[in-house]
Amino acid sequence: MFERPRSGEKAVLVRIGVGTPATEHDLSEFTALARSAGAFPVATIGGFRPRPDARLFVGSGKANQIREAAIEHGAELILFDHALSPSQERNLEQLIERRVLDRNGLILDIFAQRARSFEGKLEVELAQLRHIATRLVRGWTHLERQKGGIGLRGPGETQLETDRRLLANRIRTLSRRLEKLQRQRDTGRQARREVPVPTVALVGYTNAGKSTLFNSMTGSDAYVADQLFATLDPTVRRVELPGSQIAVLADTVGFVRDLPHELVAAFRSTLQEARDATLLLHVIDASDPQRLEHIDQVNEVLRSIGAGDIAQIEVFNKIDRIGALPRLERAPDGRLARVWVAAAHSTGLELVRAALTSALWPELERATLRVDLQAAAVRSRLYADHRVRAERVREDGGWEMEVEVTPRQLDALARETGISRAPASSSCAPDGASLQFRAPKTRAAR
Repeated sequence: MFERPRSGEKAVLVRIGVGTPATEHDLSEFTALARSAGAFPVATIGGFRPRPDARLFVGSGKANQIREAAIEHGAELILFDHALSPSQERNLEQLIERRVLDRNGLILDIFAQRARSFEGKLEVELAQLRHIATRLVRGWTHLERQKGGIGLRGPGETQLETDRRLLANRIRTLSRRLEKLQRQRDTGRQARREVPVPTVALVGYTNAGKSTLFNSMTGSDAYVADQLFATLDPTVRRVELPGSQIAVLADTVGFVRDLPHELVAAFRSTLQEARDATLLLHVIDASDPQRLEHIDQVNEVLRSIGAGDIAQIEVFNKIDRIGALPRLERAPDGRLARVWVAAAHSTGLELVRAALTSALWPELERATLRVDLQAAAVRSRLYADHRVRAERVREDGGWEMEVEVTPRQLDALARETGISRAPASSSCAPDGASLQFRAPKTRAAR
């Protein structure tokens, strides 16, 4: 039986058009995936089939061609840009005498290299074990199933059955650990919900520039590289917007064509940020000729994880590569729909901030409120919600506050005891003086 090599970076890439011819872009993306995993492509095999071969996926003639290319170039690894069944993978390895890895296994390997947080590593391991569980093959032929007769009784449990049991135990252990971590993350999200600061999630096709935009807007130092799946673990930072507004920006994993279902199921932590977001910033590589297809693929993944109905703004990044200028575009209904920027050069970021403010707080209006001492709790709540723009202390110890709220919030405030709205004709401050911002004293200061 073929013994798999423990290592090998020289790879033969196989991209077969099944039903439709393979495109040059599909091949270039698969090459980028292989390089992101650390492979060194030495040959590429293409072709077309109306349907996959049940035994070898590519047919015996094409499989022999792959074997000859591997021998000629000294390749130790065969990478398929397709999802192979366990039997197809095993049959190809026996024929080609090289290690065979399909698209799902390749993406899992890249994720294993990128995971940095404890939770991310657990999620990668869980996805890998579930993938491996379908590909267990017998490795020790001398350990047979228990048989009858003198001298024919084996150990009672084959290596294959032992491996399956060990895998099942490990999968259960990882699932319990991830459930505990998920509860901890849910607690953090619940705390963020109690303070009504909106969350904006960056989504988009892999290598579209999400992390670069994230760093430019938040001043963070999240890992950035010109490679697929550079970001795996979710990162959350605060971002300041025009009008002294505050939002939370979350960087998430990039999507890709034919993203394995086990990855979508396993990576709950990063995808949960997208599901719970108030608004999505869909980052798009403006210089990519396949950007329309990528937009559809990202939206399809968002629908599959339950985030398809969340409002989004499209951010066309890397406009410096196509010679375009930063600009805003509105939809027919008047809302901001697209922003054109170059995040690497911090070009157009003020437009992104303006678009976020417009989308998150579309109906804010400024008003002056008179707050009595008995309504001090309401004053504290307005500060916690970042609604206060200016304030002065009245002679009776109360406050006169200039706030920015929605019309519904203003109506609710007017019904609170000890709060009244200053007449529009009256001056907010005595003798025409402007209101001064005064942060509320902390309990320690008192």
